[in-house]
Amino acid sequence: MQPVCRLAASLSLPRLVPLMQILCFEDSRVEQLCPIVHARPAYAITCASFRLLDWLKTLASECGTGTKACQIQGLIREYLLPIQEADHGLQAPATEMPSDEDVLLVNARLVPSVQTYETLKQLLKAGETASVIGKDNGVDTELLAAFITAADVAKLNGSAASDADQTPMARMEELARKNISPRFNLKAFQWPHEVVSSHMDAMNDSVNYRIEHGDYTQREDGVFVRPGVSIGEYGSIHTSGGAIVLEEDVRVGPFCFLEGPLHAGHSTRVIEHSAIKDGVSLGHTVKIGGEVEASVIEAYTNKQHHGFLGHSYLGSWINLGAGTCNSDLKNTYGKINIEYGDRKMATGMQFLGCVMGDYSKSAINTGIFTGKVIGVCSMLYGFVTSNVPSYVNYARLFGQTSLLPPDVMINTQARMFARRKVEQRQCDMDLIQAMYDRTESERETSDQLAL
Repeated sequence: MQPVCRLAASLSLPRLVPLMQILCFEDSRVEQLCPIVHARPAYAITCASFRLLDWLKTLASECGTGTKACQIQGLIREYLLPIQEADHGLQAPATEMPSDEDVLLVNARLVPSVQTYETLKQLLKAGETASVIGKDNGVDTELLAAFITAADVAKLNGSAASDADQTPMARMEELARKNISPRFNLKAFQWPHEVVSSHMDAMNDSVNYRIEHGDYTQREDGVFVRPGVSIGEYGSIHTSGGAIVLEEDVRVGPFCFLEGPLHAGHSTRVIEHSAIKDGVSLGHTVKIGGEVEASVIEAYTNKQHHGFLGHSYLGSWINLGAGTCNSDLKNTYGKINIEYGDRKMATGMQFLGCVMGDYSKSAINTGIFTGKVIGVCSMLYGFVTSNVPSYVNYARLFGQTSLLPPDVMINTQARMFARRKVEQRQCDMDLIQAMYDRTESERETSDQLAL
């Protein structure tokens, strides 16, 4: 057993600047990421094993001064504020930013990559008011990040009386757009399928960062584990394409094929005879089986049985029935187009499976066609040949597509949570109702419902 580096939090890291406030904000484009962000803030999207929030917490640990910690706040959609506080420990920002503290504005849609983390560090080290603006068709449009010095924050607060109609965020954004720096480059998610493509681009860097800064033991060449990991007999492990990182209490059954890069969150179970390959990121407490490649799977999701899943994103609390498969390649081997509502776009990707929102389920032997988008809290049966709205029973093969009421999903949620010994809170039940209300337009514009 070869011990590898300690956690970054335990290292004597160099301090950056006396930053005290990180404000992570969702902008108007966040809705383009639905259904991924129906149940979570955009900063909680997993990509290549990290969330943006994970990187911001690392920045915060490096930027505290003395006994005063750097505070992270989230400016997000209102219905998610209880989830933000309960699950992520963040508060919404005050009506006025402290005048004696620097502020880092971070767009919640930033790709959570090592490159993003390093760029934000460079922005801080510059020590002057500067911003990074994204371009759409060559035109500056979206604020991706900005560092604003305490002196400039004080000036903004001082001008609040004359700008009574402007929020603090609006005043900071206006200042940021006047201080664009060409030195920095950041990438943000625009559409859900970009989570899959960005995941593939960033996966090796992410697992390598974990190995360098984490508290792992090297079990064998390219395999790094934490305490409680067990790997069954007769496995086949390949790390020539990237490392394999297994967190606490991960259990891998016998006769499994594992290929890096791969990251499995704590308490995940890999079922016997599984093949997990080509870059897979598994959240904590996941049960995974069959053949899975190049996919992101959030916490508490189950795909225990045989069946193929490739180049896909699955939210939390999903269950795929035995024999469920998705297609991630067209018969023509051409680039895949995808539809979001009434908008059809080219992804530029030859491999793309499905994007599935939280709490959705599939029956046994469900077949999901290439590049399909499935909403939250839906049930799938038969062949999924079109996008699926949220809160529907989708069984077009049998001539039946009907509404799935929120009270049914709340009861289902209670039973799922009980199986995992997770408490069902009022904010969880409220989220089910809020998502139902917010997705009404999906069902109204769908030609699939027979209500």
